[in-house]
Amino acid sequence: MGAFRILLAIMITGILGYTGIVGVNHGWNLFPVFFGDMAAMTWPGQFNFDFTCFLTLSGLWLAWRHHFSPGGLALGVLGLVGGIMVLAPYLFFASFSAKGDMKELLLGKVRANS
Repeated sequence: MGAFRILLAIMITGILGYTGIVGVNHGWNLFPVFFGDMAAMTWPGQFNFDFTCFLTLSGLWLAWRHHFSPGGLALGVLGLVGGIMVLAPYLFFASFSAKGDMKELLLGKVRANS
């Protein structure tokens, strides 16, 4: 679990730094570029579509883990839009809440104990 938490901390630090540099150099208006690449049917667009599929699964998992409660649905939307900037901190803190139990981390407390 320690190595997993270190990986998450590296991801959190890396994505925040990278996003900050890109935002300062290219502006903060990601969505027109992101969806424009998909509309152009280019390789960057293919990557963005693939990434969107991963983000959708991430958001669905977050909502499912919280039993599709209102908070879980909100968290799912945040995961869909925020990507690893949401998922990595969530997993980092949830790993402590689960006391390192991977089954509980992935399934949530209720499902892990049933």
